[in-house]
Amino acid sequence: MTNTCNLEKLIRPNVAALEPYSSARDEFTESGAAMVFLDANENPFENGVNRYPDPQQRLLKKEIGLIKDISEKNMLLGNGSDEVLDLLFRAFCEPGKDTIITLPPTYGMYKVLAGINNIENREVLLTEAFQPNVPAILEAVDKQTKMIFLCSPNNPTGTALSEANIEQLLNNFKGLVVIDEAYIDFSETESWSKKLKQFPNLVITQTLSKAYGMAGIRLGICFASEEIITILNKIKPPYNINSLTQEKAIHRLQNISSVKKEIGSLIDEKIKLYKALLEISFIDKIVPSEANFILCRVDDASKRYNQLVEKGVVVRNRSNQPLCENTLRFTVGTPKENKLLIATLKQLKS
Repeated sequence: MTNTCNLEKLIRPNVAALEPYSSARDEFTESGAAMVFLDANENPFENGVNRYPDPQQRLLKKEIGLIKDISEKNMLLGNGSDEVLDLLFRAFCEPGKDTIITLPPTYGMYKVLAGINNIENREVLLTEAFQPNVPAILEAVDKQTKMIFLCSPNNPTGTALSEANIEQLLNNFKGLVVIDEAYIDFSETESWSKKLKQFPNLVITQTLSKAYGMAGIRLGICFASEEIITILNKIKPPYNINSLTQEKAIHRLQNISSVKKEIGSLIDEKIKLYKALLEISFIDKIVPSEANFILCRVDDASKRYNQLVEKGVVVRNRSNQPLCENTLRFTVGTPKENKLLIATLKQLKS
C-alpha cells in the first residue's frame, strides 16, 4: 500500500512562501590558508571559537551518515531533539487550527510543544500492553490532524512499538508519522530510518544524549525525506549547532567502538538489574524494556520514591502518567550504582 501524503497540503502556507535567511557561511563554504574572511563581521583574532560554525554541520553529518548509513540530504541537526520537534510544529501546524495525536504514557515534550505552538493535542492512550490502539488513533484523525507522535522504544515504559501497528498508521494517515527513537541504540529493533524511501510521511528523531553519552552538548537528529528536510532547513536558526558541540560530537563519533562498548555494558547491566528487581518484595510488576531504564509498579510509589531520596538515590516517579499508577522508573547506572540501588531497595522498610 502506498501512502499518498501531499507535503504541499501539509506545510503551512507562510512557511512555503518563506525566503530563508542566508548566512555568510551559507554563501561561501570553501576554506584554505590563503582565504581571508572579511564577510561575517567576526572578531578576526583566533581563539578557537571566533568564527561562526558551519550552519549545515557538514563534517558532523558526514560522520553520522557513516554510522547510520543515511545520506546527509536526509538529515537535519537540532539543539537537542526538542528543537527538531519544535521545528516540525512550526513548519506543519497552523496555530489555533491544526491538531496532533500523542499516545500516553509517552514523552512529555510533545504535549508541551503543542501547548507552546497553540496546537490541539488529542491523546489516545496506549493499550494495557503499551502498544498503539490503531483503530482509536485513526478515529481521532480529522482534516486538521497534521502529525502523530510515536516514541519507540517508548518513554517511560521502555517498550518497542509493534512494527505492524506503525506500518498501518504510515499507510493510512495522510499526515506525518514522527517516530522518536531516542533509545533505539539499546534496542534489538531496527531503526525506521531504513524505511524512509518506502514511506514519504515518515520522520525519525534520534539523539546523542542517551546511548552516546552526550546529553550535555544537546544534539538531536532528524531523518526524513529530502523534501521534508528542505522545509525544516528553511526555518531553522542559521547557526543552531555551535562549534564546540560539533567538535565534541565528531570526536565521539570517530571513537564509535568506545560507544558500542558502553552500550553493551549498559544492556548487560540492565539484565542484571531486572533479575535483581524480581527479588524486591514491594515490586509488583516489571515492564520488559528495550531502553536503558526499567519501569516498575510498586506498592506505594510516592513512599518508595521519598525513601530512596532520603538515602541519596534519585529515581523517577511516573505515577502521574496514564496507565502508570504507582510506578518508578530506574535508569541503568554503572555496576557500582546499580548494586547500590538494589542494596538500598532491600533496606527499605514496609
